[in-house]
Amino acid sequence: MKSLLTRCGVVLALLASTLLVGTPASAIIVIVDPPPSGEMSIELVAMAGSGCSPGTADVAISPDNSAFTAIYSAYLAQAGPNIPVTENRKNCQLNVLVHAPAGFTFAIAKVDYRGYGYLRPGATAQQRANYYFQGMTVGSYANHAIAAPLDDNWIATDQIPIASQVFRPCGEQRNLNINTELRVTRGSSTDVSYLTMDSTDGSIETIYHFNWMRCN
Repeated sequence: MKSLLTRCGVVLALLASTLLVGTPASAIIVIVDPPPSGEMSIELVAMAGSGCSPGTADVAISPDNSAFTAIYSAYLAQAGPNIPVTENRKNCQLNVLVHAPAGFTFAIAKVDYRGYGYLRPGATAQQRANYYFQGMTVGSYANHAIAAPLDDNWIATDQIPIASQVFRPCGEQRNLNINTELRVTRGSSTDVSYLTMDSTDGSIETIYHFNWMRCN
């Protein structure tokens, strides 16, 4: 009986080892915590790019510490007759520092991008973005095509798989770089088309949702 139990234990151990080795990254369980209740703040350290000249962007933490928002007031790409090609593409890089409660770290789990589009039939438009902590891998851009015709608000969402989320190293105050881009081409249209990610009254925000984790 003892020998049988021993053999069974060895088989179970081998099965467990095989399952662990063969488990894809997307199936690895990452335990996340509720947002910390301690006081938080966010600092816009720097901004640069043709879509966000100094003073035309701002950031703020949500009241429940679950996200932060970015608001732009002069972020517009446009294309059409008599419009310079330099206006077809606009970009912005924000460098922000999140002051989180001690003992917690975070990753960006989801981003909701919003804006307004006036795209004539035949025009094409695209929104691109990526984000990374200073000193870490830049990563690839997420691309979102904005379909024409359009004369309304638009929204594009980046849902980041849990296995692909990059958490800020515990105990380090690394800044978060946020790179965004808008592109518009007139295509077969003979009219002016444009795409914005701005809001003069604060009603249109880009929302960056956190996943929180306790540091060991």
